[in-house]
Amino acid sequence: MKASGFFIGLDAWVQPGRRNLLLPGGQLSQSHENPSREKFSVALSSLLIAMVLTVMKLVVGLTTGSLGIMAEAAHSCLDLLAAGVTLWAVRMASRPADRTQTYGYGKFENLSALFETALLLATCFWIVHEAVVRLFFQRPFEIRPSVWAFVVLIVSIVLDVSRSQALHRVAKKYESQALEADALHFSTDVWSSAVVLIGLCGVVIAKRCDLPWIGNADTIAALVVAAIIVWVSVKLGKKSVDDLLDRIPDGLRDKVTAAASQVAGVDSVTLVRMRRSGSQVFADITLSVGEAISFERAHEIADEAADAVRSVVPKADVVVHAEPLPLCGLDLTTQVRILAARRGLGAHAIRLYDEKGERWLELHLEIDESLTLNEAHRVATAFENDVRAKVPGMSRIVSHLEPAGDQTAIVQAEPADATEIVEAIEAFFEGHASAVQLHNVKVLRAGGQHQVSFHCRLDPQMSIAAAHDLTVRLEAHLRTRVRDVGRVVIHVEPRKE
Repeated sequence: MKASGFFIGLDAWVQPGRRNLLLPGGQLSQSHENPSREKFSVALSSLLIAMVLTVMKLVVGLTTGSLGIMAEAAHSCLDLLAAGVTLWAVRMASRPADRTQTYGYGKFENLSALFETALLLATCFWIVHEAVVRLFFQRPFEIRPSVWAFVVLIVSIVLDVSRSQALHRVAKKYESQALEADALHFSTDVWSSAVVLIGLCGVVIAKRCDLPWIGNADTIAALVVAAIIVWVSVKLGKKSVDDLLDRIPDGLRDKVTAAASQVAGVDSVTLVRMRRSGSQVFADITLSVGEAISFERAHEIADEAADAVRSVVPKADVVVHAEPLPLCGLDLTTQVRILAARRGLGAHAIRLYDEKGERWLELHLEIDESLTLNEAHRVATAFENDVRAKVPGMSRIVSHLEPAGDQTAIVQAEPADATEIVEAIEAFFEGHASAVQLHNVKVLRAGGQHQVSFHCRLDPQMSIAAAHDLTVRLEAHLRTRVRDVGRVVIHVEPRKE
């Protein structure tokens, strides 16, 4: 029977009523209801096989007197205990986070892997002790190899290959350290059983060919088994301790930092903290973004940074905190706008005057239209105090208060004749009309005044300051040529050649 087929049948026995299909290449179909159930099934399968192997090896080891097989029996006995602990750990790790375990119960998988390490090292101590006694103190042990010893070892190798492959597949699929530890553990069982098998062959050869020095092959094989177990235990124990102490692999922090830093809008990554709980990786990232960035854009940057981190650490639970950069690195007008936004205000028409070495500020403040004059003045005064605190040396601040809101913005208007307005605009541009393209002229009548808006295409190489100066002069021209001109909005854009 193929290994994958064996585990499918056992999984169906564990979970009756579910249909499991064998796909090409020996893979299980994706009919499992959830990851926790699939992990539990393969862990239970491993436990049942460990029980069978332990009993078989113990019986044959006692009847043959083979230290190698007794070592394998002891190893399988601890395998049984380890498989039971793994089953318990997988069950516990599947529990969701709660009030006491806010990161979930994934650490139980790391803890079970560390427990397996302790069991394996205890096995090694006993095996080495018995081997040293036999090799150097010549304690009389008679080994009686039989065909059943060879059968048990061959069956053990086949079953260990089967369950190692099944455990490794599910461990890789769900990034389970407990199952990964079991898979690594049982893959070494294959080699240790093979070494014991070679040792028994040496005993048989020694008896039949009268080569007594080969009779120690069984004891030497047991030492080889112990060496393999020590190597696996140290490797497994180090990984378990690293995860329990929240150590991350070398270079991973740099990769996460680089991924987050490449997101547009991120000035720098100031903090990266990571930890693993079972198969789940948690990452806490702190970013610096510009003060001028809106709250909505900062949230988008945080989401993009989290996605970038997941490209390096798939399926990670990422929390990103965005912090504003200090205002000192920004120009003065931007600082004023940010300070206004912090108070829920809009700032425009900002002017900075330098009068005989003294600086003073003039601007328009957009304030909630529902406020009374007293409330609005209190908000404006608080804003002005913020500016004086952040921008030393400001001798005077004059803010023009404007109401902002839907009631203020919505104005009832009626269409009006645009002829007089168009003639005034054309007169302004007389003499260089070819350089200006006028379109989308709209004139409305509201509040007893003309509300004028139009588009004006200018030289693409003209500076924005020069374009604005032109619109200021054009607006003044309209007011002198046409009566009752109220609001004037001029949209400038590059001329189409």
